[in-house]
Amino acid sequence: MKALIVSILTLVSVSVSAQESKKPLVKLDTLKHGFTYDIRYASDNNFLKEAFYNCAACYLRPEVAQALKDANHYFCEKGFRIVLFDCYRPVSAQKKMWAVYPNAQYVANPYTTGSVHNRGAAVDISLEKLDGTPVDMGTDHDFFGREAHIDNMTLPKEVLANRKLLQEGMIRFGFETIRTEWWHFNYKKNYSYKIIDFDFECN
Repeated sequence: MKALIVSILTLVSVSVSAQESKKPLVKLDTLKHGFTYDIRYASDNNFLKEAFYNCAACYLRPEVAQALKDANHYFCEKGFRIVLFDCYRPVSAQKKMWAVYPNAQYVANPYTTGSVHNRGAAVDISLEKLDGTPVDMGTDHDFFGREAHIDNMTLPKEVLANRKLLQEGMIRFGFETIRTEWWHFNYKKNYSYKIIDFDFECN
């Protein structure tokens, strides 16, 4: 089990916005880090119904990546692993999302505060069992409605228990929930981080 999630993080220097010249991010490796990857915005399986990432990649700030690895270790010990839907999100992608769905309850305004995803300090995730069986969270990723809200207690007991497992595990390692999306977790510093703007480096 432990061998599955132990890996070496590689720092990469990237171009950033005018506020900063360089900022290191960690690119998680799909094979070495023990996560399951389902980067929705690199496919047409998302609310825009089209791919708007150049490739499926997960970049995070180093401390956020380490906390996520620790959380995944915790879940693996319980018989689950993290499924990654989204990590760092380029500002260009945020603007495209906002143009299609300008509702700040679900999509952060890139022209005001921006998203914690744009700062490399947020993840969209779910859980699956170690045999690959999805864990029922009640809705799919990016379901914009009451059913996805974490304060909705009218859901089946199994769904509520699964969400509690996910939330308590992530909070244990420094992440915070948001009310409207069960899948979204901000790392504790969130908006104190500056926005980073670069496009994924794809092989």
